[in-house]
Amino acid sequence: MAMERYSTAGLPTVGRIAAWNALYAQSMSKVEFACSDPHNSNRPFDAELSIGQLGPVRLAKLQADCYSVERSRRHISRSAPRLYSFLLQAKGSSIFQHCGHEAQLAEGDFILVDTGLPHYFVTKAEATTIMVRVQPDVLREYLPTPEQFCGLQLGRAVGFTSTVAAMVQSLSEQVARGSAAYEDRVARYLLEMISMSYTMGFESISRGSAVAWQRQSDIVRYIEDNLRDPQLSQASIATGLRLSPRYLRTVFSVSGEKMSAYILRRRLEECARQMRNPAWNGHTLTEIAFSWGFNSAAHFTHSFRDQFGVAPRDYRRQGLD
Repeated sequence: MAMERYSTAGLPTVGRIAAWNALYAQSMSKVEFACSDPHNSNRPFDAELSIGQLGPVRLAKLQADCYSVERSRRHISRSAPRLYSFLLQAKGSSIFQHCGHEAQLAEGDFILVDTGLPHYFVTKAEATTIMVRVQPDVLREYLPTPEQFCGLQLGRAVGFTSTVAAMVQSLSEQVARGSAAYEDRVARYLLEMISMSYTMGFESISRGSAVAWQRQSDIVRYIEDNLRDPQLSQASIATGLRLSPRYLRTVFSVSGEKMSAYILRRRLEECARQMRNPAWNGHTLTEIAFSWGFNSAAHFTHSFRDQFGVAPRDYRRQGLD
């Protein structure tokens, strides 16, 4: 088994993050890395990435310190192959935003990511993440509707999660040494264990049919692609996806949240994220709000206070402090 290894060690300090982004895009996915330390944004960015294949599964181990990773709409090509990744927080902690969910990951926790949809990941200290990447058709053999689990945190204390976490870390080390045997059988056993953990961990969520969950994922993808459009509405979504408004509401209801509430929440979350980012200090709160589809400053302020319990201006000050 050939092991791919990448590091920032040989990259120049000037333009290092841009060079790393290019390396990561070539080997994994198009994303944008950035330093997440607001008090030392000029610190050299250091990261290591190792990638190996285990049967139908790709294992990738990422180690870095104080960083964020964003995969936005501009990074996603509809012609690119769609993959699913189970992310294990092997060391440190992080915050992960995906499919309208925000997860606070601690060591041993998992989260499932659809690379065809935007996501955001941030750490505040040294962290290690191990990714288990798999093709959709392979994953559906074990987890028929992965759409319903994307962005949800699977805690290390749930079911066999701690056992699976130890297995992932051990396999990652064995692949790195080129010593894993019976690759295909081991990889499929790993997927079976992960699937069982997710099924046990989320028994209470609405089941719905596989078709309904896949349709709901299509709706979420359309919303995320058009979240900045102030004209985004149930009517425009129905037209864009060529669905009847009634069927649209029925399908989206499997998530347990009204579509209008989802759109408003996601816009507010994206505004809040930019307000915490020092790179947006030069932009007013109104500019940020309007860039995410709001067309009324008063409506934004009122909605933001309802969502976060504090006025936007105070939230921004607290976040930067």
